[in-house]
Amino acid sequence: MTGEKNLEALLAAMHPVQRGGEYVYAMWPDGRPLVPGIEAAVREAEGLTVVLPRAVADREGLGYDFVGAWITLEVHSALEAVGLTAAVSKALAEARISCNVLAGFHHDHLLVPVVDAPRALEVLAGLSAGSRQVPRPELLVRSEGPEDRAAILALTADAFAVSPATGLKAEGEPVEVRVLRGLFESKEYLPEFSLVAVLDGEVVGHVISTRGWVGDHGLLGLGPLGVTPRHQRHGVGSALMKETIHRANAAGESGIALLGSPEYYSRFGFVPATSLGVLPPDEAWGDYFQLLPLALWPGGVHGTFRYAEPFALA
Repeated sequence: MTGEKNLEALLAAMHPVQRGGEYVYAMWPDGRPLVPGIEAAVREAEGLTVVLPRAVADREGLGYDFVGAWITLEVHSALEAVGLTAAVSKALAEARISCNVLAGFHHDHLLVPVVDAPRALEVLAGLSAGSRQVPRPELLVRSEGPEDRAAILALTADAFAVSPATGLKAEGEPVEVRVLRGLFESKEYLPEFSLVAVLDGEVVGHVISTRGWVGDHGLLGLGPLGVTPRHQRHGVGSALMKETIHRANAAGESGIALLGSPEYYSRFGFVPATSLGVLPPDEAWGDYFQLLPLALWPGGVHGTFRYAEPFALA
């Protein structure tokens, strides 16, 4: 059977499937006979690299650093096909998922970090769907309603399943979900600043801003902001941020404070809060605690920012 060479056809027909188990890369000891269970091997000047189930590596006493999930792209690609590996690697890189590629005679195989496997499958499925030119529904940003709460909490749990602070998988319910549940019931809750992003009838993103203070001066405290993993890096978060800023200016708010990546939030005009005289609740936050002065920013606001009460209880 001849393998497919056309990139568009390969992507459209691509069907990513995850094998069971966990897999590792290890150096095979010189002179030791190979054992059953080795799935792939590469001879290098430094020795023989093997890919094998983690359980086999443990049994054989082999050291390893990377523990991966094995995903097979179930489309028969020709070995001389151009662009499939690049397209897949680019999509995963944009989702910040590392990827090691193994090419077989019939299929290409990917090893991604175990914790990222569900998201990698979603990214690859989206890449395949996109190649079939499925029209993308229009993104709607609106105020949340009581009927949205369950979907909001579920997507927040998915969005923060891996902690953005530590890069480690959260144990149990992410703290952001507990904070959000508390904010919905708090006196600082502002319904016009709890926004959802809806795509084709599905809630795929949410952001909330609640009342915060510097002394007696009221500001907005933004967060958490969550986007369901398969829609991350597709403009959903940006749409939520832009609508929040628009509403805040229209409502006569003077500023928005948040804790987050300076690289990401600087694109919306946020600056280190200390540069405007506003200190973070925890001085260790440094420049990650940021502030956006809005049209009615008065100047002369100095002191430590105080979030809504549920943040302190988290």
